[in-house]
Amino acid sequence: MELGAVHHVSINVADVEAVAPFYTDVLGMKVLDRPDFGFAGRWLQSPGGGEVHLIEVPRWVPPAGQHWAFKVDDIDAAVAELRAHGVEVGDPQRIPGTAARQTFIHDPAGNMIELNQPS
Repeated sequence: MELGAVHHVSINVADVEAVAPFYTDVLGMKVLDRPDFGFAGRWLQSPGGGEVHLIEVPRWVPPAGQHWAFKVDDIDAAVAELRAHGVEVGDPQRIPGTAARQTFIHDPAGNMIELNQPS
């Protein structure tokens, strides 16, 4: 078996309508058509082609430490843009033993997202 790139990640949120604008308006993702599965959700696609599937799970609480990452070409520009949108984001840090840099943000549901600028 030869795996390709990750097609999508499924992210639980307590309220899809409250969280989706973060992904579309702040992160620049576009809304995709989604079949009616009988529960609330939203399929989104990043400019890089990967997808995030938001799944509404009432009273859901994000697990500590769990995260997923977006690759960015210019982490400093990404941080500046996020801060301009009022998103709390730390200064990028080098990943030990590499020239890669990373920082973390949280979506409105509390899901942790890494921004990663590879070396």
